[in-house]
Amino acid sequence: MDSILSIILMIPGMLIAFTFHEYAHALVADKLGDKTPRFQGRLTLNPIAHIDPIGFFAVLLFKFGWAKPVQTNPSSYKNYYKDDLKVSLAGPIANFLVAIVSSLILGMYLRFVYGFLPDALAGVLHSMISLTIMINVNIGLFNLIPIPGLDGFSLLRDLRPDTFYRFEERFYQYQMLIMLLLIFVGGRIISIPAGIINNWLEKLVFLIYSIF
Repeated sequence: MDSILSIILMIPGMLIAFTFHEYAHALVADKLGDKTPRFQGRLTLNPIAHIDPIGFFAVLLFKFGWAKPVQTNPSSYKNYYKDDLKVSLAGPIANFLVAIVSSLILGMYLRFVYGFLPDALAGVLHSMISLTIMINVNIGLFNLIPIPGLDGFSLLRDLRPDTFYRFEERFYQYQMLIMLLLIFVGGRIISIPAGIINNWLEKLVFLIYSIF
């Protein structure tokens, strides 16, 4: 029963994380001259436009999944690699910003609202906001891993194109194997930086709580 409740409490955080991540890609691409996301209806904060049903439920069941990737046309950019780098970074940055804003909200919630609600409801809302923070941190970090299908792969290409194209074929050749391994070790890869960031955000929550 507790596991079912935890899955339910994860849903708002997952919707927010996936939506803002993909919307950020679409928005930055649009600002840099690529209208592909706009024409495909991705320039919106409506979760329906960004959620891949299978990927979403995979996250809930296996804690590993995906959203519907934003398709872009880098040839529309004035500076191919520099602008594509901005688009690739936009998604993870959006997740980190959502985590920061959610931490501010959590601090205010604990200070002004928590004590006035019934214990059960107060606990549910606390868990929901906390999970939103954690999920956004994890998704932001996870997408920075440089493997095919993740933003980190595009970042590697944009930062070191010569090195990237030298090993590109091997990357794609073992893409499925890498993804399978990532399902089992991805959490470990991001656990240390995630712990550091979450510690900073906990301090931010306490700071907001203390100020007021």
